Amino acid sequence: MKMLQVAIVQLAALQVFVIFLSGGADYIPPSRLDGFVYQNGYLDLDTVLIEAFYDPVCPYSRDSWPPLKQALHHYSSRVSFLLHLLPLPYHDNAFVATRALHIVNTLNASATFPLLEWFFKHQEKFYGAQTRNLSRASIVDEIVKSATEAAGSSYYNAIKHGFNDTKTDYQTRVSFKYAASRGVYGTPSFYVNGFLLPDTGATADYKTWRKVIDPLVGVKKSIQNEESLRFFL
Repeated sequence: MKMLQVAIVQLAALQVFVIFLSGGADYIPPSRLDGFVYQNGYLDLDTVLIEAFYDPVCPYSRDSWPPLKQALHHYSSRVSFLLHLLPLPYHDNAFVATRALHIVNTLNASATFPLLEWFFKHQEKFYGAQTRNLSRASIVDEIVKSATEAAGSSYYNAIKHGFNDTKTDYQTRVSFKYAASRGVYGTPSFYVNGFLLPDTGATADYKTWRKVIDPLVGVKKSIQNEESLRFFL
């Protein structure tokens, strides 16, 4: 079953790649880099950059987030975190959940990660048999209510309208295409300073993240000390 799921996403990624190639001069990149920045809202290139590709209704993404979040808080300003969303085609309602995150991020960026954690906590509402007999409209209504709790009651109408806005549909498609352009076909997937972190996924616990990041933080500190020393020479 897992091999079939991987094959489905790889085929979709290949189709996206072919579209990129066939677009030629007509292809226009997105207006901004894909992804949501954690906490401070901007990327500091002087820090260790961690990128994650998550599906909001993927159980493995859910399980990998707490230890990664713990590591992010431990290193604080020494690391930057950029979240990319990959709505997997074999996860029910992944596209709708991803779209909700794009909508909320546009309206109130501070509510993006709380909403992601809400999806992680309530995945069973939107996955498998629970939604088999529900209409898409009823699922969207439920997600709008939940997203409003994360963003604030004053955003209800804006969030509801967001699902009728072609821009949010486009943003969600860009997220999928961006993952395909990076060769990502499963979640969770992690990159550190632009390089794929192999053989981790949901098994990356807090100790694993410490082993990965500690040496990199040490190297950056050493470089900064050398630069400071040269300034005084």
